[in-house]
Amino acid sequence: MPVRISSGGPARSVGWLHYRYTWYILFLVLMLYKLVWMHTNLQLANMNMDRADYIIAVGSLLLVSFWTLWLPPKGRLAALTLLNLALTGLIYADLVFYRYFDDFITVPVLMQAGQVSSLGGSIGTLLEPGDILFFLDWILVIPVAIMILFRRKKNPRLSVGYDSPVDRRRRRHRRLARAAAGTAVLILGGCMTFFPIQKASDTWAKGLFAGNWWNVTLYNVTGLIAFHGYDMYRYSRDHLVGQPGLSEEQIAEVKQWLDGRRSNRTQLNDLFGKYRGSNVMMIQTEALMNAVIGQNVNGQEITPNLNKLMEESLYYSQFYHQTALGRTSDADFVTQSSLLPLSAGSVFTRYPDRGYDVLPKILKEHGYAANVFHAYESSFWNRQTVYAAMDYDRFFSKKDYELTETLGWSLSDKAFFSQSLEMMSGIQQPFYSFLITLTSHHPYRLPEPHRKLDTGELEGTMLGDYLNSIHYVDEAFGELIEQMKQQGLWDNTILIIYGDHDNSIKDQSAYEQWLGRELSELDMEQMMNQVPLLIRLPDGAHGGTIDPEAAGMMNVAPSILHLLGISSEPYYWIGTSLFDERDRLIPLRSGAFSSKDVYYLPSESRVFEEGTCYSLESRQPTAVAACREGYDEAQTMLEVSDNVILYHLLPQFRSNGQPSDQGHAAK
Repeated sequence: MPVRISSGGPARSVGWLHYRYTWYILFLVLMLYKLVWMHTNLQLANMNMDRADYIIAVGSLLLVSFWTLWLPPKGRLAALTLLNLALTGLIYADLVFYRYFDDFITVPVLMQAGQVSSLGGSIGTLLEPGDILFFLDWILVIPVAIMILFRRKKNPRLSVGYDSPVDRRRRRHRRLARAAAGTAVLILGGCMTFFPIQKASDTWAKGLFAGNWWNVTLYNVTGLIAFHGYDMYRYSRDHLVGQPGLSEEQIAEVKQWLDGRRSNRTQLNDLFGKYRGSNVMMIQTEALMNAVIGQNVNGQEITPNLNKLMEESLYYSQFYHQTALGRTSDADFVTQSSLLPLSAGSVFTRYPDRGYDVLPKILKEHGYAANVFHAYESSFWNRQTVYAAMDYDRFFSKKDYELTETLGWSLSDKAFFSQSLEMMSGIQQPFYSFLITLTSHHPYRLPEPHRKLDTGELEGTMLGDYLNSIHYVDEAFGELIEQMKQQGLWDNTILIIYGDHDNSIKDQSAYEQWLGRELSELDMEQMMNQVPLLIRLPDGAHGGTIDPEAAGMMNVAPSILHLLGISSEPYYWIGTSLFDERDRLIPLRSGAFSSKDVYYLPSESRVFEEGTCYSLESRQPTAVAACREGYDEAQTMLEVSDNVILYHLLPQFRSNGQPSDQGHAAK
């Protein structure tokens, strides 16, 4: 006679516990594997996972999953399956995002998620064959879980004795056990997560949650899941609840610093006002890096037209792009406002209409027509809203152009320049025209007829594609110059050309292969942060390379006003004119900075003493103390700019300079 095991016996209890916890433990193991796999693939220098990192990772997983233990078995399995899908998607999205931006996804970035569909081929190039290992459990484990979830099972309510006092008591005990287990895991997860993070923020990462820390450095302390938890808290605090306000003393300090900056911009030279009344045409060129200027590939000039233009232009060879996660929009913002980008997200999407002192608005007050030209969707980077706030007369976007030739994302740069100049022929002079190019956008895939360079061993690589893309843009500049001459604009227009940011190609060996020499850490750091700046004056005077003076995007707006004879003293700007002969210091959002003499490269910990200070004369590391003063000044610039943007300080500074409630809390 078969042995019958009682429904309440120990055998069933053991099986129930096994079923209850096996899937939960498997979930923790799989998610920990994915977090470690992602960290390994980030290839972050000097940032290996140690015991504290593993403790935080496990603790974070417990915190996001403890609630599943409160559910009955099938509900728990369903919840863990969905949580697996969600976390896997988040972790992998962070990895792909990092491959392009060197940063992680934040809430402000998600607000720009509508732009992702436009990235198309760029995202495709960031996916790697080995990434399939990240999704193995979706092939092996998830199907089994789904089978169990949908397997038909006898309704326990039909069983004899289901509603007996014993069964009711047993079900009550199970509910209590689930509640106790979930609560215990919540407490354990909190301790494993917050204690190590608190210890780090009290010691080597002191000030972690108060200073201008890079998101990757936050990740180094918090791990990925806790980083996203803190990011959500930070966004809610800043936008939903209201971040802690600045005291009246802090607001006064910001104003005092900016007032000192304003008085320092009174230094003039013989170029002040020399080109008063000239048109101004500024062209922000997609991914144009300084490394390509004057260079060859297989004996062919990459930028022959720009090289020729350099002879009659002020060429700043140590010009830094100063952008962060906002990329192109950051370049636009910094050059127009002489403020600095935010550490998270883009000013264009987070704070688009806060009344900054911007170039188009100032020039309009001095009789200029101000227009912006970009042959793409007007909603991208929230440009339509931002440009209205900047007081442009008109934004000529994709709908205003005839798409006679499309390359990459939209209209080719050659057609874009040609049609934009035709539009300018109907605009009153003097005018300020701001043009944003697009053809040389990542991933740099031009059709064969437009690939004019023989890139040799680089053929088929992204760097080879990039060089061909830039060569095409250079041809477009050649045609632009000829059309400007034909339209009579060449001799009465200040032409400004600069790159918006780097090309996102970080393969050092590819650059070494192209340039034929080894590159140091400093070489790579400067290469990825420097873009060219050319200022061609109407008479072609003062041509030549301005070297080795450091310059940055924050210096552009004050320099234009200087040439036009408009005082920049009334405006609350971080930057000074390029024609100011005093030494400049250029802060980067990463925590690096450059002056004429030194370049500071921070460590991942962001502890000043752990960074590297390079002498730009010897290009070798020197005593880190040589960068102390510059580091402090760079941090002050970043903090002042952040405060101006986050707390909407400019309106009250313009009115009476007295702190008001507006600065006390930013909603």
